[in-house]
Amino acid sequence: MITADHLRRAVAEGIITDVQAVALDRLAAQADLRPDEPRDDERLRFVSGFADIFVTLGLFLFLGAAAHFGLSALGPVLGYAVIAALAWGLAEFFTRRRRMALPSIVLLVIFALAVHASVALGLAGSARAYGSWPTLFDLAADNRLGPGTLIGSALATLALVTLHYARFAVPITVAAGAASLCALVLGLLMAVAPDLTVAARNGLFIAAGFAVFALAMRFDLADPARVTRRTDIAFWLHLLAAPLIVHPILGTLTAGGGQAATLGVLAIVLGLAGVALAVDRRALLVSGLVYAGIAVGALISRAGFSGSTAPLSLLTLGAFILALSAGWHPLRARLLRALPPTLAARLPHPIGA
Repeated sequence: MITADHLRRAVAEGIITDVQAVALDRLAAQADLRPDEPRDDERLRFVSGFADIFVTLGLFLFLGAAAHFGLSALGPVLGYAVIAALAWGLAEFFTRRRRMALPSIVLLVIFALAVHASVALGLAGSARAYGSWPTLFDLAADNRLGPGTLIGSALATLALVTLHYARFAVPITVAAGAASLCALVLGLLMAVAPDLTVAARNGLFIAAGFAVFALAMRFDLADPARVTRRTDIAFWLHLLAAPLIVHPILGTLTAGGGQAATLGVLAIVLGLAGVALAVDRRALLVSGLVYAGIAVGALISRAGFSGSTAPLSLLTLGAFILALSAGWHPLRARLLRALPPTLAARLPHPIGA
């Protein structure tokens, strides 16, 4: 009996390809070899066993200690380069040979951040300027993280994570590349029109978020049954797109204060819930929950319950999340029936939502 989990694990372990998984899924559906299981949302392969957690703990300990000694002895530029090289080398075993999910994600994130930090600090000319644990925040504080530094570090990170994906095919790598590309575009705009870039910063972040969201939907629509690695790639892209879209909009409204701004935040969060239901991605909604909590707290405070604002806000927000989770499938089914049939049929899990 073929299930979606079987197909996803077979793809993740390199037994079959994405194309073969889709063909087998279609064959199983036609031959009734697949049970009527709920094709639930975001079945991501984070942990295949406790070994993943055990190895990840070892990676943090080993790379953390290596970072301390490397940065102290070699300085930040070479120190971060060594961390990137170690992350790549460890991925050769834990990702390419063992195909461990959580360690692969951690190693990719460490690799991308280390590459970005090494190149940015090198271009900023801060080989030993900030001691053994320099950060990019130090560069931003003294205005040395200029457009040239951002362009160079983003371009290097984009190139190397592209090579990393060609070698290891870790789904989160596409999101890392998308983030690097957004940083590259931002750096180019800062170099060409610095004043306009600063003035239109929120708009640029929102535009980048929608671009990443469109890319995520392209992967989602290419795998509506969610049996290949495309769905994992789409998840990480949605997770990147959500804060890029949500933070500039809701952050501005929250800072503005007032009853209208508070109600605007709640309206946008409800709109995000509708989009999340339509595309069957909870990640879009998570980024707005903090702002929803702030807005609910403001309403509770104005209602005269200032002494219990925090617990009442958490209670309200928790109830909303639980109610939405419990009714996710019925609500989504109703929403899909309200959409144009041609659009609903193209969305992930169009049947049995």
